[in-house]
Amino acid sequence: MARENLNDVIAFLAVANERSFTRAAAKLGVSQSALSHAIRGLEERLGLRLLTRTTRSVAPTEAGERLVRTVGPRLDEVEAELGALGELRDRPSGTIRITAGEHAAEAILWPALAKFLPRYPAIKVELIIDYGLTDIVAERYDAGVRLGEQVAKDMIAVRIGPDFRMAVVGAPSYFAARQKPKNPQDLAAHDCINIRLPTYGGIYAWEFEKRGRAVKVRVDGHLVFNNIALRKKAALAGLGLTYLPEDQVREDVAKGRLVHVLADWCLPFSGYHLYYPSRRQAASALALLVEALRHRG
Repeated sequence: MARENLNDVIAFLAVANERSFTRAAAKLGVSQSALSHAIRGLEERLGLRLLTRTTRSVAPTEAGERLVRTVGPRLDEVEAELGALGELRDRPSGTIRITAGEHAAEAILWPALAKFLPRYPAIKVELIIDYGLTDIVAERYDAGVRLGEQVAKDMIAVRIGPDFRMAVVGAPSYFAARQKPKNPQDLAAHDCINIRLPTYGGIYAWEFEKRGRAVKVRVDGHLVFNNIALRKKAALAGLGLTYLPEDQVREDVAKGRLVHVLADWCLPFSGYHLYYPSRRQAASALALLVEALRHRG
């Protein structure tokens, strides 16, 4: 590939990924006119239109999408290998981009990062909270964190947390005029505080298991949130029952602010795993973080 083609492909990929000439130009440190000229030259040499431009948006054409899918990952691999040369330096450095759910980020990642980062001042971490099953390669993350059964088989997975249980809880004031549920089906008669997750196609069905019998219950109520904090606050306010990681409500249950029900139906989930692409050798910064997070219990 001629050098001018390579530079122009890099320019095109920046615009295609950012969906904006303005943001791509800022990212590459060039002017928008230079960026437009480079892409126009590439399109002329290929004899194909790579971008569809309107006054409001920029998007790849079919040919452009193919270039993003085929060439983009290869350039990422080159960039990763160049970044791995940092292993030759005395101090590990670089930026680690991680996607994780809220609970994993707060309960597992943050405590570890608070100890890890002061030891490695040249390492930066970008942590994005995302409930979706993100394609970390396509979205250019270095690693992701999910439950063990959610990790794709072609990824390297490292357990970073113990098994944990979910808990159905409600405030004493909520139960003042209501019977406690004895089995998951009883939840149909209760006001439940729901969570919306993209990975489950909308409202998450609460999961239970007892004596080998697995049950998923779609509950109903007046409130739906997509984070832990608001569901917990709503439960503490007596507005309904909610379904949260047990460690997030343990203190409230111990102090009588919340009542734990259906405990015998809430069996442990597999712990969180950090995962990253198996086809790439982890850079030194990521390798250090993996060891800091590795669960040894």
